[in-house]
Amino acid sequence: MIVDINTRIWESTEQLGPAVAQQMLRRQVTPWDRPAASTDAHDAAMAKVETAIILGFESAYLKASIPHECVAKYVQRDPSKYLGFMGIDPTASNPVASLEKGLDLGLVGVTVSPSAQGFHPSNTDAMELYEACEAKNIPVFIEFDAMFARDVKMEFGQPYLLDEVARTFPNLKIVINSLGHPWVEQAIALIGKHPTVYTDLSDLILRPWQLYNALLLAHQQGVTSQIIFGSGFPYCTPEQAIMTIYSVNTLVQGMQLPSVPREVLRSIIERDTLGLLDLKKPVSAKPVESNSSQQLVEVVEVVAPNATEPTEAAVAPAEEPAPESAGLKLADDVEFESEEIPVEVIEDETETPAPEVAEKPEADNSSDENTDSEEK
Repeated sequence: MIVDINTRIWESTEQLGPAVAQQMLRRQVTPWDRPAASTDAHDAAMAKVETAIILGFESAYLKASIPHECVAKYVQRDPSKYLGFMGIDPTASNPVASLEKGLDLGLVGVTVSPSAQGFHPSNTDAMELYEACEAKNIPVFIEFDAMFARDVKMEFGQPYLLDEVARTFPNLKIVINSLGHPWVEQAIALIGKHPTVYTDLSDLILRPWQLYNALLLAHQQGVTSQIIFGSGFPYCTPEQAIMTIYSVNTLVQGMQLPSVPREVLRSIIERDTLGLLDLKKPVSAKPVESNSSQQLVEVVEVVAPNATEPTEAAVAPAEEPAPESAGLKLADDVEFESEEIPVEVIEDETETPAPEVAEKPEADNSSDENTDSEEK
């Protein structure tokens, strides 16, 4: 079972506030680079996962709003697949009342962003919200980067600032996005200290080399069991995220560098996120696409079969050997054909002595000269 904990839908970039919208325009290379965050695009991207969590967003500081009602409406499009987290701004009036409103709409979690909402993670209003969430067993998703728009306050986005929150509310389930990027080491230390703090890899998936180093450090610190799957849609789809995670070790193939075990990568993708956060599975209103996640895993096995140590399935002999000219098909419209490697014939460097040719004796012209003189 694959659960995507980090997805968003919006109808217009204006919902993200002028600062974030401007940052998106700065980052895009062409007008067509803007991520597709529509409901239809979201439905198509989530076909490969069993459950997706849709996050709201509220920030009086950035003038941004994806309100509770919008998130609840998106969830109702397919209640058999989607769950909703309400965006709450602790700096706004009465955040606890906002929590109650979201719960009445059927939302099951809270998301806050200290850097985008302009508050210290342990300020008084935020602590009151955390206390209410702990009492109701509501998980809190904490987003730090918010695309690092110009007005975002980075001083409030460092993971170590959550240490006081996790100490004060030891039963509160907290999820931080992107392994705390760019403060990855702080996030790894934080989740290593607190068993109820989790993280996803969403933003790091777009940076494979940083993803490899972060995963390797988390594996060496023994905290990968607290990493859960999140794609960060619409900036990345679950399919792209899964293939990137499974292929991360290809970056160091042929080098004397350690790899992240494949079973660790798979456990992150297939983590029981709902169980960890005490969330109920969505009500099955209509069937989910059958075996979609398993088919995706099989595709990844073909794309990156040697990403880590070979498994029993990888070393088992194939039933029918592939023809020599067979190509590796990654997608329906992309095919890489194998090339014939020219065989270079290397001649023996030992020089064979050339056979000696006998010199032709010079002709004796004395008799010819005598004959000419007699004729004269």
